[in-house]
Amino acid sequence: MTIPTRGVTMARMQLRDSIAWARASGDLVEVTDPVSPNLEMARVAHRYDGRPVLFAHVAGYPGWRALAGMASARRYFATALGVPVADLVHALVHALEQPRPPEVITDAPCQDVVEPTVDLGRLPIVRHFPFDGGPYVTAGIMVLNDPELGPNVAFHRLMQLDGRRLAARVVEGRGTDAALKKSPHDLPVAICIGASLPVLLAAAMSAPPGVSELAVANALAPTPLVACRSVPLLVPADCEVVLEGRLTHATAPEGPFVDLTETMDFVRPGPVVEIDCITHRRDPIFHVLLPGGLEHKHLMGMPKEPSMMAAINRVCRCTNVAITPGGTSWLHAVVQIDKQAPDDGRAAIAAAFRGHGSLKHVVVVDTDVDPFNPAEVEWAIATRFQADRDLVVLADQPGSSLDPSATHRPGEKTRTAKMGLDATIPWGADRSAFEKVRYATE
Repeated sequence: MTIPTRGVTMARMQLRDSIAWARASGDLVEVTDPVSPNLEMARVAHRYDGRPVLFAHVAGYPGWRALAGMASARRYFATALGVPVADLVHALVHALEQPRPPEVITDAPCQDVVEPTVDLGRLPIVRHFPFDGGPYVTAGIMVLNDPELGPNVAFHRLMQLDGRRLAARVVEGRGTDAALKKSPHDLPVAICIGASLPVLLAAAMSAPPGVSELAVANALAPTPLVACRSVPLLVPADCEVVLEGRLTHATAPEGPFVDLTETMDFVRPGPVVEIDCITHRRDPIFHVLLPGGLEHKHLMGMPKEPSMMAAINRVCRCTNVAITPGGTSWLHAVVQIDKQAPDDGRAAIAAAFRGHGSLKHVVVVDTDVDPFNPAEVEWAIATRFQADRDLVVLADQPGSSLDPSATHRPGEKTRTAKMGLDATIPWGADRSAFEKVRYATE
């Protein structure tokens, strides 16, 4: 498989470019009536889940617009990167393997306006459900410098505590948590809201230690950076809003909140972020990510596909990977392989679990089955899979804290059972007996 453009689009990509494309294609839903960020905006976004929704007037927040759903379908990402949908994972793999240091500029749209005072209450931060712990920033990416490894960029949900403070959900043992534990003092951070689709993808990917996610984003599309006004960090110059501040060692209760599985996540202590400076574009657009919606699912699952593909390619020939929305875009995946040996299916199953530790169930299919088409995957299971021969069950495995059916013990890693289905044509069988008969095309 060859991507003529090397898997990247060479045009500088902004969130507003994606909005313009969605308007031209007829995908964009434009809401012109005033909509409140207190419960109402989430309900409207949910009604149109799968389509971008632009709120032209945010009730109570003059001058602000809001956007939801711009990352809610694979084809939106494919358009932003200039590749076919089936080649998205290959483009992401290429960007991970060949990151490009971004250009640093001095005049950036994200700093058109520097707010004279810090007041988070002036931002249209959304409350999604009545039982939420508070209003939440859901589409913010946090930029920081690890004292040993350098720049790190990642998604963190952020619950508003007051006019200057947010409580962050930081997963123990991962990049942000590790960086904070290495820092005896407050850790400078910048929270970027309204970033481009390439930046959002890169922020959700598992870049190797020491590799900046912003360099990965720049390999997907040119992503110029600018120095923050109050902290020693570089941020995407074209994002809509930047909250500059400090990740502190103080904690506050964070939650409850709906998570990826569309079930309630519980209250836990989260580190407090104190905001010292707010900058934004003129006529700013506040990105709202609907928790548990398709945008949330795609930004969680799709960026994990490259690491799965890399792991599987070490043991057999992997041609595509699809982490599926029905499995909350986290727990289920379909792997497509070009089978070369009798045990390739089982080898792919084991490697898939290594490539994505939270994966719970995986189906392996041949190259004649579209891994993005659930009906074709089910057909392969129905016609090529035998449970006594092709089923792999692994008991008491490390699992995902997002799975309510798993075993959760305080202070311990979640445990779960895992299952793999080898739905490839049996080795040595007459392939013609397993292949679909195709109608001739005109």
